[in-house]
Amino acid sequence: MADVIVIGGGSGGIPVVARLVESGAEVVLIEAGPDYGALAEGRWPGEILDAAALATSHDWDYTSGPVTGREPWTFERARIMGGCSSHNGAIAAVGHHLDYDSWGLPGWETETLRPLFDRVLDIMRVRAYEQDEAGPFHSRCLEAAASAGWRIASDLCDLDANHSFGLETVNVFEGTRWNTAFAYLDPVRDRQNLTIADECLVDRIETTRHGVTVHALRRGRAHTFDADRVVLAAGVYGTPSILQRSGIGDPVVLGSLGIAVSIDAPLVGTNLHDHPMVNASRDLGEDLARWMQDAAASGFVPEEQTLGKAVSRHAADGVFDLHLFPVCGSTQTSLTNGRALLEVACMTPRSRGTVKITSVDPGVAPAIDHGYLSDPDGHDIGVLRHGLELAEDLLAQPALRSVLVDEPRRDLSDEALRRDVQHYYHPVGTTPMGSDPSTSVCDRFGRLHGDHRILVADASLMPQIPRANTNIPTIVVGERIAELLVTQLNRSDEEIFGRSPHERSEGGMI
Repeated sequence: MADVIVIGGGSGGIPVVARLVESGAEVVLIEAGPDYGALAEGRWPGEILDAAALATSHDWDYTSGPVTGREPWTFERARIMGGCSSHNGAIAAVGHHLDYDSWGLPGWETETLRPLFDRVLDIMRVRAYEQDEAGPFHSRCLEAAASAGWRIASDLCDLDANHSFGLETVNVFEGTRWNTAFAYLDPVRDRQNLTIADECLVDRIETTRHGVTVHALRRGRAHTFDADRVVLAAGVYGTPSILQRSGIGDPVVLGSLGIAVSIDAPLVGTNLHDHPMVNASRDLGEDLARWMQDAAASGFVPEEQTLGKAVSRHAADGVFDLHLFPVCGSTQTSLTNGRALLEVACMTPRSRGTVKITSVDPGVAPAIDHGYLSDPDGHDIGVLRHGLELAEDLLAQPALRSVLVDEPRRDLSDEALRRDVQHYYHPVGTTPMGSDPSTSVCDRFGRLHGDHRILVADASLMPQIPRANTNIPTIVVGERIAELLVTQLNRSDEEIFGRSPHERSEGGMI
């Protein structure tokens, strides 16, 4: 019997695993995707390592299902050790200090989190691209931003910085997307107090008088894992789904599937939100297309290298509420479709959605409805419209206009924005933490209201999304939950575990 089972080897879960293992706790890590071992073993797929473009090879295949008036959304999530830190664009951002202060939770204020942000940025090898690294397209984006009057700075990792445009800060090391498996798991993966079970799909959690039992399927065979407590870090879609299959959720949802209610928690799977995104785009002129191909042939040319933070006319607090980020590859990819994009994202969304299981079968994906642009006051669509105006202004600057094919300015109507809205790969909030059980699912320690043996340690905990790409903030959530949990575990072995250290089992691979 382990001390802690961590479900999910992603941006939130792996930091928890590393800190618990370092503290001496007996830990089992369960990951639904494959584990390719330490980076030094050389078994990781090239697409996962290459930070020049988003990876797509290990995906959960989540979709929205049919949507009236537009194509369905695909909600890319990585099913692999490292989670979405193994798939993403490796943009390192932290948001603004108002984001975390506004959560109103003791122990989660910005001043408490600053040391953790510093630690994570160091461990994840975060740095800013240098001017001489900017590819042909992004160097012109910088020039265009300067001519349009933007402040030029690479300050995505400054919690006090406001609007600017600059080269991105990234967790890229020598062209490799530096994921949490490399940063956190590799240093502890050979410890005797860690057991790793990869390719293991969790069905449900059962609580008993002695602790918790996790029921799972590993390569088609049933497995159970026992521990004193469990940390859920299965992602914003996976974490509420596991809770619901475990009888923890809205009695109406559970009852419709014949699941007995163990904890009445109607907010599980609600509060789902993301940064909604739209774009302005242009075809590449012949000269730029040639320059991009030549640059890619001679070195590392990422699709994403620059990003702007802007304050829309709807920002009541005077802090940036928009991301404008150019995307352009040397070849056609799933993201660019052969064009230069100027993506626009609302960083302070008010629209909310839900995640609901539709079957007791863990292999059946939940119903995911983000409710994009559904806020009754039209805030989100208004912010996006202003962002597109800024995007068109950037595209009209000589540095970009001279190398892109001229096209009419895009349609800014409500109908067009609703038809074209995309996701920014940043879902959060489906088991939000708070002090009041009537308005939250977990407490400020990440513990489930109603059963403190079950904790959450991923972006599901965030009550409100920060103004940032969520990889770094999610790692900080993992670090913070681990910090709080280790403090509890270190009180007394007998008090916490009910047995002495020598009674614990050896670790290893299952």
